Amino acid sequence: MNMEAGIGSDPAGYSSFEDEGRGRRRIAIIAVAVALLVVAGAIALMRYHAKPAPATGDTAPRVTVTVPGRQNVTAQIPAVGNITAIYDMPVGIPGEGGLVTRVLVQPGDWVGKGQVLATVDRSVQVQQAANLSASIAQARANAELARTQLERAKKLVNNGFISKADIDTRQAAYDSANAQVLMAQAQLKQQQALIGRLDIRAPTGGRVLTRSVEAGQIVGSGMGALFRIAADGAMELQARLSEADLARLHVGAPATVTPVGTTLKVPGQIWQISPIIDPNTRQGVVRIKLPVNDALRPGGFAAAEIGGGQGDVPLLPESAVMTDAQGNYVYIVGPDNHVQRRAVKVGEVDDRGVTVVSGLAGTERVVAAAGAFLNSGDKVQPQRTTTVR
Repeated sequence: MNMEAGIGSDPAGYSSFEDEGRGRRRIAIIAVAVALLVVAGAIALMRYHAKPAPATGDTAPRVTVTVPGRQNVTAQIPAVGNITAIYDMPVGIPGEGGLVTRVLVQPGDWVGKGQVLATVDRSVQVQQAANLSASIAQARANAELARTQLERAKKLVNNGFISKADIDTRQAAYDSANAQVLMAQAQLKQQQALIGRLDIRAPTGGRVLTRSVEAGQIVGSGMGALFRIAADGAMELQARLSEADLARLHVGAPATVTPVGTTLKVPGQIWQISPIIDPNTRQGVVRIKLPVNDALRPGGFAAAEIGGGQGDVPLLPESAVMTDAQGNYVYIVGPDNHVQRRAVKVGEVDDRGVTVVSGLAGTERVVAAAGAFLNSGDKVQPQRTTTVR
């Protein structure tokens, strides 16, 4: 009872609570109003800055163009291949063969033309040659006897003791005896040649690559190569290249060859380019002649950088050259600032850019970038950039 009487009997306290609530509402309303004013000012400011610039009358896109000119470029074509002897000469038994008595060389040895590599037993052939030599001596004796009888008969014919027919008979005997001498001599030379063929000789000077015969082995004319010789020791790299790369090369072009597993840089030179292209791989073979070097082993693998020659050609940034199903192309900006597509053939690509083998003279204004967003006939605003160097 007293509490209810106390609250209800204090009108001044109730009024103070009501005044405090009204003050808070007034402050909130003022804060919301200030916030709305700030937002409205920000929107107005944004609209002011976003106001479009006055129209210039040209809505064509701006593109960067370059005039490439012509620059001296040395093309380098990478290649890999196998090292082999330029002339790999197989050496077999030239004669009838027999028992190998000696082998005189080892793989890696250098030999001269005609040098004996191995010998074959010739005891039987030597005896046959001795027999033929005796036959020659006998034939010569018979010829000498026939000559003496002929001369004696010629002296007697004048005295009438021997007829003319007897002279003719003795002359024929003498001629036959001389023929027998010549025949025996020819047979001896033939046998000596056969004996000589029992020496397995180097057909050319060079380096022995392989040896597949040992002393005591029986060899014959039907066997394969007993030795292989690199003629003059000359080596080459046989590399397979694409048809396009072969078209850029020429005989005499320089190359640098690095055998696998080494840091050696061996200078070489193209001496032959394949006259045919494999229809399956669309590749051909280029043969690079190399100097004599112990690090170059036939059958080894090597990488090469081949010089495709020098030439004055346009050089473009890579972004300027595009490719589609029809091939490589660029966009040229004409005098009226309209772009036209131009087909090009590209060559070497390096850090400087892309060389253009054909399709450009070098004086054209070429779109250097953003060409993929253009179409033939589009009008552009060209902006010149520096030439690629």
